Amino acid sequence: MNIVEATDAYEAWMGRHTSIVQDDLKEKHKLIAESPFVFLRGTFYRWVQIFPTICASLAEAPAVLAVGDLHVENFGTWRDAEGRLVWGVNDLDEASLLPYTSDLVRLATSAVLATEEDHITLSVRKICSSILDGYAASLDRGGRPFVLAERHEWLRQLAIHELTRDPTKFWKKIGDNPEASDVPKAVVDLLDMPVDSTDLSLFRRQAGVGSLGRPRFVARAVQDGGFIAREAKAIVPPAGAWVAATQGGKSNSLELSRRAVRAPDPFFDANAHWSVRRLSPECLKIEVTDLPGSRDDGKLLRAMGWETANIHLGTKKMAARKDLAGRTGRWLEKATRDMVDATISEQREWRKHRRRARRKKGASRRHE
Repeated sequence: MNIVEATDAYEAWMGRHTSIVQDDLKEKHKLIAESPFVFLRGTFYRWVQIFPTICASLAEAPAVLAVGDLHVENFGTWRDAEGRLVWGVNDLDEASLLPYTSDLVRLATSAVLATEEDHITLSVRKICSSILDGYAASLDRGGRPFVLAERHEWLRQLAIHELTRDPTKFWKKIGDNPEASDVPKAVVDLLDMPVDSTDLSLFRRQAGVGSLGRPRFVARAVQDGGFIAREAKAIVPPAGAWVAATQGGKSNSLELSRRAVRAPDPFFDANAHWSVRRLSPECLKIEVTDLPGSRDDGKLLRAMGWETANIHLGTKKMAARKDLAGRTGRWLEKATRDMVDATISEQREWRKHRRRARRKKGASRRHE
């Protein structure tokens, strides 16, 4: 099965679990043709499918409840129950049982692909050593969330750089989304806007790459003179269920958010079909293109490695520490190079497919 066939098969499977927003899916097909970095983000299902073959020696590593679609832009900020600013992995839609090595190789692969677009300026070796250093240190110490108060001033400055945007622009962007009149009542109930809020508006929202094609709704209202917002995003069973061709399957996002070493977002909730979170200028995903140029990428990747261990530590009787200690040589670097090559090759094949489809469509129009 090549990338085109895999994408067709996955999207057909996805359509059996949720309604498809065709315009968003078309946008995704266009976006993943732009660069291998974006392609990696959008084709997490293919990663789950080919990683065990390309990295066979790593596929036998102990399994953990992993992120599944981890990459350098799967990190963001939120406010915990005490109002403190927290940084960490902020999308757990694809959480599933996978070898712990999968998240590490995928994170490193995304960082290497980001160097191709000058988003990160480190060698492959430095990328891998930084991630592994943070991961191993977090395992040894039992993990610790990134609460950006007294600790992690450097990381707080990176996050604050993102948060200093004019809040009015954030709310305008929310309001510029198309209004939605077909939001299911179950979704409205799950959004659970405060009873004392006013001026409720419901919108459709297009965001991300991997989840494009799934319905996504935003509720915006006014409370105490200012805007508040909640987002509901359709979720489906993790891609591992598709690869294994298992019947049923469920999202593990809520379970993982509760079990991981974490200062959780009290507004995050999920059921079998939808996840809900708060949206605000301080509760959002941080894109690497939005980070300030004067930063220490090695330090940032070490923090990402540490946070990956925070996630994996949510698995009871996790055997990753012992397995990691027994791995010698530059195993992460080798696997990362192999997956980078595979990603670039598959993205090239996807671009060829897109060109062939456009030529075929053009020829068909000329003959009409």
